[in-house]
Amino acid sequence: MSTETLEKQETAVQTPKEELFSKRRKRLITDPLNEDNPITVQVLGICSALAVTVKMEPTLIMSIAVVFVIVFSNLIISLMRNIIPSRVRIIVQLAVVATLVTLVSEVLKAYSYDMYKVLGAFVGLIITNCIVMGRLEAFAMGNKPYDSILDGLGSGFGYAWIILTVAFFRELFGSGSVFDFKVFEAAGIMNFPTNGLMVDSIGAFMILGILIWVQRSRTGYVEH
Repeated sequence: MSTETLEKQETAVQTPKEELFSKRRKRLITDPLNEDNPITVQVLGICSALAVTVKMEPTLIMSIAVVFVIVFSNLIISLMRNIIPSRVRIIVQLAVVATLVTLVSEVLKAYSYDMYKVLGAFVGLIITNCIVMGRLEAFAMGNKPYDSILDGLGSGFGYAWIILTVAFFRELFGSGSVFDFKVFEAAGIMNFPTNGLMVDSIGAFMILGILIWVQRSRTGYVEH
């Protein structure tokens, strides 16, 4: 067989390189925002969604922390996936997540101590966040680094927009403000009756329930 024929055969069996933002890769980011949202569909990360959403500012910091941890833990585990023994993979995953969470905690302590005092315990609990561990086990252990980063971004943003929405309504109706800006006073409504229920976890449950109902009504998702 001639050299030219061999070259033609090798070219024929080469798999086309996937586009940087192919349809499949776009879905890695967009699906967790809506149809496969980690909170409203998979019902994961509920504890932090209820605990840190009294105010917008700590919720935003928590969102950034979770996005950072899930993206970089996905990346690191994906890079190491072929050398991690199956029997100790959970321990390795926990070690990676705990390292990143400690890094976030130390940065908060150094540069935003007031926020560290508010979020300290909840940032530490990111280690046990089911969304983070779920993506490592279900995706990063079996996929390449770039796809794992996209998956982490999708899941992180899917988590973030839900808890930011919950925080918006809780702070607005519970404290009459958004990011501590007095909305109703600025609008000339000086005696707006704030609702103490919104400051309590029950208010978070109610808003989260409404979000789940609205989203599942739009997508037609049914729990089996």
